[in-house]
Amino acid sequence: MSDALPPFFRLAAFDTLASTSDEAKRRAREGAPEGTLVTARTQTAGHGRQGRRWVSVPGNLYASLVLRPDAPAARAAQLGFAASLAIGEAIRRFAPQAVLAFKWPNDVLLGGRKTAGILLESEGDPAGKVRFVVLGVGVNLVAHPAYTEFPATSLQAATAETVTPEAFLAALAPALLLWYERWRDEGFAALRQAWLERAAGIGQDLRARLPGETLTGRFAGLDDDGMLLLDGPAGRRRIAAGDVFPAVAEGR
Repeated sequence: MSDALPPFFRLAAFDTLASTSDEAKRRAREGAPEGTLVTARTQTAGHGRQGRRWVSVPGNLYASLVLRPDAPAARAAQLGFAASLAIGEAIRRFAPQAVLAFKWPNDVLLGGRKTAGILLESEGDPAGKVRFVVLGVGVNLVAHPAYTEFPATSLQAATAETVTPEAFLAALAPALLLWYERWRDEGFAALRQAWLERAAGIGQDLRARLPGETLTGRFAGLDDDGMLLLDGPAGRRRIAAGDVFPAVAEGR
């Protein structure tokens, strides 16, 4: 993947890896600088949130970026919104009319179906600051899994646009750097507003599956830290992590 990237990035491109995020974490632990970007044409053990398998066929984008923000782990979790916004901008470079939306916490939708996922993994120090964050991105460019809990699609299937991983990465990298720098320099507010402008399900009933419980309520937006606000029968809940679905999808 040799298309020109901003100087911030140090590309380590592979044909095959078990997982780009695992390789990026290994390099980060060994002192790899911020901006180290690991890509692979295929992954044999790609994974998403909560250890879910990420199907990794050739032609899609698999990339993981090492970041070293001066931030506590809870704030670093907001980088998932920066990645969503950057992926959205890259998609619109190739498909300006795409029906694009963001699904909390870390998914990008085309036509209501998942086309990209984001995985944040970090390691911290005893003071609670992160030593590094690995931002993993998987974008379905030409293929997508057929049977998933939340329906999936690819950029090609949703828009009829055929984009190579190299070309998509060249569009994604500067957008990602821009949103990362805005978050680092200005805080979360600008990201929050931009994300909410394309948020899937705002004002609608959602089902939130959390560890040990499932809640249903109205999606009322994000708080100032990026937590989902869910208005239910027992009042408002702030949700830091979980899986959300349209309430009508119960039993899918």
